[in-house]
Amino acid sequence: MTEIILQEDVENLGAAGDVVDVKPGYARNFLIPRGLARRATEGNLKRIEEERRRREKAASREREAAEDLAGKLEGLSLSFSVRAGEEGRLFGSVTTSDIAEGLAEQGLDVDRRILQLEEPIKELGVYRVSVDLHAEVRPELKIWVVAEE
Repeated sequence: MTEIILQEDVENLGAAGDVVDVKPGYARNFLIPRGLARRATEGNLKRIEEERRRREKAASREREAAEDLAGKLEGLSLSFSVRAGEEGRLFGSVTTSDIAEGLAEQGLDVDRRILQLEEPIKELGVYRVSVDLHAEVRPELKIWVVAEE
């Protein structure tokens, strides 16, 4: 058996960074030439460990930035004054782009694609919009849609 370090996820074998034992021919003829694995030398093991630590630090920084922005978004509510008919139906709708613009006016740069809105808002009322900042950080915004006077 030959010990290798996987560079990418390989189905039925392991995930990137895993050290696995495979038959020498499989490693030599398939995994290594395709860039899916490296030989598990002492230098390569140290390099993989250093890359793993770097990824963990980056993930930690991303999560902290997401939590910081979530703190700003949690207590925030946006109000949209729009034209509406007598039954509360809007002429048009409030979309994620509108919400992103409203946040930009508040000084918060949020991509419209991370705003979770099932469908555009087409009636007057109060809505909650989830913001997917990170896999573990999802604050909610309160959106008020009121009739223009």
